[in-house]
Amino acid sequence: MADETSFDAIATARSVIRNARSASLGTLDETGAPFVSLVTFATMPDLRPVLSLSDLAVHAKNLKRDPRASLLFVAPGGESGNPLAGSRLTLTGRLAPTDDEAALWRYQQMHGDSTTSFADFHTYRFEVSGSHLVAGFGRIVAIAPDELLPDHSDCGDVLAGEKMVVEHMNADHADAIGFYAVKLLGLEPANWRMTGSDPDGIDLAFSEKRARLDYPARARTVAEAGGYLKNFAKEARERA
Repeated sequence: MADETSFDAIATARSVIRNARSASLGTLDETGAPFVSLVTFATMPDLRPVLSLSDLAVHAKNLKRDPRASLLFVAPGGESGNPLAGSRLTLTGRLAPTDDEAALWRYQQMHGDSTTSFADFHTYRFEVSGSHLVAGFGRIVAIAPDELLPDHSDCGDVLAGEKMVVEHMNADHADAIGFYAVKLLGLEPANWRMTGSDPDGIDLAFSEKRARLDYPARARTVAEAGGYLKNFAKEARERA
Protein backbone atom coordinates (compact mmCIF):
# COMPACT_ATOMS: atom_id res chain seq x y z
CA MET A 1 0.00 0.00 0.00
CA ALA A 2 1.30 3.47 -0.95
CA ASP A 3 2.74 5.69 1.74
CA GLU A 4 0.23 8.53 1.89
CA THR A 5 2.31 10.57 4.33
CA SER A 6 4.59 11.75 1.52
CA PHE A 7 1.86 12.37 -1.04
CA ASP A 8 1.28 16.05 -1.83
CA ALA A 9 -1.79 16.28 -4.06
CA ILE A 10 -1.36 19.96 -4.91
CA ALA A 11 2.33 19.60 -5.80
CA THR A 12 1.55 16.51 -7.88
CA ALA A 13 -1.27 18.25 -9.76
CA ARG A 14 0.90 21.26 -10.52
CA SER A 15 3.69 18.99 -11.72
CA VAL A 16 1.33 17.18 -14.10
CA ILE A 17 0.38 20.47 -15.78
CA ARG A 18 3.97 21.72 -15.98
CA ASN A 19 5.36 18.50 -17.47
CA ALA A 20 2.60 17.38 -19.83
CA ARG A 21 3.45 17.76 -23.51
CA SER A 22 -0.11 18.14 -24.77
CA ALA A 23 -3.67 17.98 -23.47
CA SER A 24 -7.04 16.58 -24.48
CA LEU A 25 -9.61 19.34 -24.89
CA GLY A 26 -13.27 18.53 -24.32
CA THR A 27 -15.90 20.89 -25.75
CA LEU A 28 -19.64 20.66 -26.45
CA ASP A 29 -20.88 20.43 -30.04
CA GLU A 30 -24.03 22.02 -31.44
CA THR A 31 -26.15 19.14 -30.12
CA GLY A 32 -24.62 19.33 -26.65
CA ALA A 33 -22.62 16.13 -27.18
CA PRO A 34 -18.99 15.97 -25.99
CA PHE A 35 -16.21 16.45 -28.54
CA VAL A 36 -12.58 15.76 -27.64
CA SER A 37 -9.46 16.89 -29.51
CA LEU A 38 -5.71 17.02 -28.93
CA VAL A 39 -4.12 20.42 -28.32
CA THR A 40 -0.82 21.97 -27.35
CA PHE A 41 -0.73 24.49 -24.54
CA ALA A 42 1.37 26.73 -22.36
CA THR A 43 0.57 28.15 -18.94
CA MET A 44 0.37 31.54 -17.31
CA PRO A 45 2.64 32.03 -14.26
CA ASP A 46 -0.28 30.94 -12.05
CA LEU A 47 -0.72 27.75 -14.14
CA ARG A 48 -3.87 28.77 -16.01
CA PRO A 49 -3.56 27.02 -19.39
CA VAL A 50 -3.14 29.04 -22.57
CA LEU A 51 -3.99 27.65 -26.02
CA SER A 52 -3.75 28.89 -29.60
CA LEU A 53 -6.77 27.74 -31.58
CA SER A 54 -7.84 28.19 -35.19
CA ASP A 55 -11.28 29.55 -35.99
CA LEU A 56 -11.52 26.72 -38.54
CA ALA A 57 -11.23 23.99 -35.90
CA VAL A 58 -14.31 22.20 -34.60
CA HIS A 59 -13.35 22.86 -30.99
CA ALA A 60 -13.11 26.63 -31.62
CA LYS A 61 -16.53 26.66 -33.26
CA ASN A 62 -17.88 24.76 -30.26
CA LEU A 63 -16.35 27.26 -27.84
CA LYS A 64 -17.93 30.21 -29.64
CA ARG A 65 -21.34 28.68 -28.87
CA ASP A 66 -20.49 27.50 -25.35
CA PRO A 67 -17.20 28.31 -23.58
CA ARG A 68 -17.56 25.48 -21.08
CA ALA A 69 -14.66 23.08 -21.53
CA SER A 70 -12.44 20.48 -19.93
CA LEU A 71 -8.72 19.74 -20.26
CA LEU A 72 -7.03 16.41 -19.48
CA PHE A 73 -3.29 16.41 -18.78
CA VAL A 74 -1.23 13.22 -18.49
CA ALA A 75 2.22 13.24 -16.92
CA PRO A 76 5.06 11.66 -18.91
CA GLY A 77 5.68 8.05 -17.96
CA GLY A 78 2.52 6.32 -19.03
CA GLU A 79 3.32 6.23 -22.74
CA SER A 80 4.65 2.67 -22.66
CA GLY A 81 3.38 -0.33 -20.75
CA ASN A 82 0.24 0.50 -18.77
CA PRO A 83 -1.21 3.73 -20.25
CA LEU A 84 -2.90 4.44 -16.92
CA ALA A 85 0.43 4.43 -15.05
CA GLY A 86 0.98 8.16 -15.42
CA SER A 87 -0.63 10.67 -13.08
CA ARG A 88 -3.39 12.65 -14.75
CA LEU A 89 -5.34 15.79 -14.02
CA THR A 90 -8.68 16.95 -15.40
CA LEU A 91 -9.57 20.64 -15.29
CA THR A 92 -13.08 21.95 -15.74
CA GLY A 93 -13.99 25.53 -16.49
CA ARG A 94 -14.39 27.98 -19.35
CA LEU A 95 -12.11 28.60 -22.32
CA ALA A 96 -12.42 31.93 -24.06
CA PRO A 97 -10.31 34.19 -26.33
CA THR A 98 -8.03 36.70 -24.65
CA ASP A 99 -6.11 39.71 -25.94
CA ASP A 100 -3.63 39.47 -23.06
CA GLU A 101 -0.21 39.91 -24.68
CA ALA A 102 1.41 38.02 -21.80
CA ALA A 103 -0.69 34.96 -22.65
CA LEU A 104 0.37 35.09 -26.31
CA TRP A 105 4.01 35.59 -25.30
CA ARG A 106 3.87 32.60 -22.95
CA TYR A 107 2.48 30.36 -25.68
CA GLN A 108 5.09 31.55 -28.18
CA GLN A 109 7.91 30.88 -25.73
CA MET A 110 6.81 27.26 -25.52
CA HIS A 111 5.80 26.62 -29.14
CA GLY A 112 7.20 29.43 -31.29
CA ASP A 113 5.05 31.63 -33.51
CA SER A 114 4.54 29.20 -36.40
CA THR A 115 0.77 29.14 -35.84
CA THR A 116 0.07 32.32 -33.86
CA SER A 117 1.08 34.44 -36.86
CA PHE A 118 -1.87 33.16 -38.91
CA ALA A 119 -4.97 35.38 -38.94
CA ASP A 120 -7.35 32.53 -38.07
CA PHE A 121 -5.48 31.62 -34.87
CA HIS A 122 -6.37 33.27 -31.57
CA THR A 123 -5.11 32.96 -28.02
CA TYR A 124 -7.43 31.34 -25.48
CA ARG A 125 -7.05 31.28 -21.70
CA PHE A 126 -8.63 28.63 -19.50
CA GLU A 127 -10.41 29.84 -16.37
CA VAL A 128 -10.41 26.95 -13.90
CA SER A 129 -13.54 26.12 -11.89
CA GLY A 130 -12.50 22.66 -10.67
CA SER A 131 -9.90 19.91 -10.95
CA HIS A 132 -9.70 16.14 -10.46
CA LEU A 133 -6.37 14.41 -9.86
CA VAL A 134 -5.75 10.68 -10.33
CA ALA A 135 -2.23 9.83 -9.18
CA GLY A 136 -2.46 6.11 -8.44
CA PHE A 137 -4.39 3.74 -6.21
CA GLY A 138 -6.07 5.65 -3.42
CA ARG A 139 -4.70 8.93 -4.72
CA ILE A 140 -7.80 10.47 -6.28
CA VAL A 141 -8.35 14.04 -5.15
CA ALA A 142 -10.60 16.96 -6.10
CA ILE A 143 -8.63 20.20 -5.75
CA ALA A 144 -10.26 23.63 -5.58
CA PRO A 145 -8.93 26.33 -7.94
CA ASP A 146 -7.67 28.52 -5.10
CA GLU A 147 -5.54 25.60 -3.93
CA LEU A 148 -4.32 24.47 -7.34
CA LEU A 149 -3.40 27.88 -8.75
CA PRO A 150 -0.60 29.74 -6.92
CA ASP A 151 -1.50 33.15 -5.51
CA HIS A 152 1.08 35.63 -6.81
CA SER A 153 -0.72 38.80 -5.75
CA ASP A 154 2.31 39.97 -3.75
CA CYS A 155 4.81 39.28 -6.54
CA GLY A 156 4.13 42.05 -9.04
CA ASP A 157 7.78 42.98 -9.59
CA VAL A 158 8.99 39.52 -10.57
CA LEU A 159 5.93 38.95 -12.77
CA ALA A 160 6.44 42.25 -14.58
CA GLY A 161 10.08 41.34 -15.17
CA GLU A 162 9.47 37.84 -16.52
CA LYS A 163 9.98 38.65 -20.20
CA MET A 164 13.23 40.47 -19.48
CA VAL A 165 14.57 37.59 -17.35
CA VAL A 166 13.67 34.88 -19.86
CA GLU A 167 15.00 36.72 -22.90
CA HIS A 168 18.20 37.72 -21.07
CA MET A 169 18.88 34.19 -19.87
CA ASN A 170 18.26 32.62 -23.29
CA ALA A 171 20.37 35.21 -25.10
CA ASP A 172 23.30 35.55 -22.70
CA HIS A 173 23.31 32.54 -20.38
CA ALA A 174 22.34 29.52 -22.46
CA ASP A 175 25.27 27.65 -20.92
CA ALA A 176 23.88 28.20 -17.43
CA ILE A 177 20.45 26.94 -18.52
CA GLY A 178 22.12 23.81 -19.86
CA PHE A 179 23.87 23.31 -16.52
CA TYR A 180 20.57 23.71 -14.70
CA ALA A 181 19.03 20.93 -16.80
CA VAL A 182 21.93 18.49 -16.73
CA LYS A 183 23.57 19.03 -13.35
CA LEU A 184 20.63 20.05 -11.17
CA LEU A 185 17.77 18.13 -12.78
CA GLY A 186 19.68 15.14 -14.16
CA LEU A 187 18.43 15.61 -17.72
CA GLU A 188 20.21 14.79 -20.95
CA PRO A 189 22.51 17.40 -22.53
CA ALA A 190 20.58 19.38 -25.14
CA ASN A 191 19.82 22.92 -26.25
CA TRP A 192 17.62 23.60 -23.26
CA ARG A 193 16.00 27.03 -23.08
CA MET A 194 13.99 28.90 -20.51
CA THR A 195 10.31 29.30 -21.39
CA GLY A 196 9.00 30.91 -18.25
CA SER A 197 9.97 32.51 -14.96
CA ASP A 198 7.48 32.94 -12.12
CA PRO A 199 7.77 33.63 -8.39
CA ASP A 200 8.19 29.94 -7.58
CA GLY A 201 10.72 28.82 -10.22
CA ILE A 202 11.60 28.52 -13.89
CA ASP A 203 10.33 26.37 -16.74
CA LEU A 204 12.70 24.77 -19.25
CA ALA A 205 12.06 23.06 -22.57
CA PHE A 206 13.85 21.19 -25.31
CA SER A 207 11.87 19.95 -28.30
CA GLU A 208 8.84 18.23 -26.73
CA LYS A 209 10.46 17.77 -23.33
CA ARG A 210 9.55 19.91 -20.35
CA ALA A 211 11.30 20.51 -17.02
CA ARG A 212 10.79 22.56 -13.90
CA LEU A 213 13.34 23.99 -11.47
CA ASP A 214 11.78 25.38 -8.30
CA TYR A 215 13.31 28.16 -6.25
CA PRO A 216 14.16 27.33 -2.62
CA ALA A 217 11.72 30.06 -1.56
CA ARG A 218 9.32 32.41 -3.34
CA ALA A 219 10.91 35.27 -5.27
CA ARG A 220 8.87 38.47 -5.01
CA THR A 221 11.30 40.67 -6.95
CA VAL A 222 13.47 40.32 -10.04
CA ALA A 223 16.52 40.79 -7.81
CA GLU A 224 15.52 37.80 -5.67
CA ALA A 225 14.92 35.67 -8.77
CA GLY A 226 18.27 36.73 -10.20
CA GLY A 227 19.98 35.74 -6.96
CA TYR A 228 18.48 32.27 -7.14
CA LEU A 229 19.54 31.87 -10.77
CA LYS A 230 23.11 32.86 -9.93
CA ASN A 231 23.19 30.41 -7.04
CA PHE A 232 21.81 27.66 -9.31
CA ALA A 233 24.58 28.34 -11.82
CA LYS A 234 27.24 28.25 -9.11
CA GLU A 235 25.90 24.98 -7.68
CA ALA A 236 25.64 23.40 -11.12
CA ARG A 237 29.21 24.30 -12.06
CA GLU A 238 30.47 22.92 -8.76
CA ARG A 239 28.92 19.60 -9.73
CA ALA A 240 30.55 19.61 -13.18
